[in-house]
Amino acid sequence: MSKHFEDARYYLGRAAEHAKAGVVEELEPVEARVKELVGVEEEAEEPEPSRLDRIQADLQQLEERAEGEAREAVASARERVKEYRGHDAAEE
Repeated sequence: MSKHFEDARYYLGRAAEHAKAGVVEELEPVEARVKELVGVEEEAEEPEPSRLDRIQADLQQLEERAEGEAREAVASARERVKEYRGHDAAEE
């Protein structure tokens, strides 16, 4: 694709983003007024977790799962060692 078309497509996208932001900004007071007249309370929007927050939460879950699996493996190994030592003592 020609560099000119790529540039035009980029700038059209940016123009659309700016136009949308402008419309939203202009209509916010109207929306607030309509909600006030209708009696709809504005909902406190929970911000969507960022990508970093989601990754940190995933890592926390993985860490907890790995810790649990490690505890199970250690407990199993201890049980096998205990059984092995008990078996040796019975033979002697």
